Amino acid sequence: MQPDLNDLVIAVGNGGGLKKEWSAYGEPIVLRRGRHMDARKDLELLIVEDRQVMLKIIRRLLLQLGYARVDEAANGLQALEKVRRKRYDLILSDWNLDGMSGFDLLKVLRADPETQAIPFVLVTAEAKRENILAARAAGASGYLVKPFKLDVFEKTLENVLAANGFVNLAVA
Repeated sequence: MQPDLNDLVIAVGNGGGLKKEWSAYGEPIVLRRGRHMDARKDLELLIVEDRQVMLKIIRRLLLQLGYARVDEAANGLQALEKVRRKRYDLILSDWNLDGMSGFDLLKVLRADPETQAIPFVLVTAEAKRENILAARAAGASGYLVKPFKLDVFEKTLENVLAANGFVNLAVA
């Protein structure tokens, strides 16, 4: 069966606004696989990026959006070591990395029953249709093309997390 681009959260360019949902007490609500969480700050994220400038940009954007628990890896091999030691709620990875690429990391994680369900977004400058289809076929949860704006980044993360059982991810 040919992969369908509609099955993958893809963000290219400018996105729309977001609706925030709040509890009756004025606090953000997050439901994760049947559990309530306080906010985005409770999610464990891993950024896999070899370029320091891009790593800092993504980290800063995540912090701006309320994600506080963010780890880093410079390549797929380092990321794999971290994933074996810690449970992550979301992985954001560049495609082109030294050692093990983000695409290869995705394939390894999807082949392992312990890690196959972790939401995985490729954040890359690779905008070719064949790369997007390959990412989808390998099990990517999302595909974000650099450069991107904050609202596109936020919407992509929310859509990917919502598709994986995380809902109402509002900023605390």
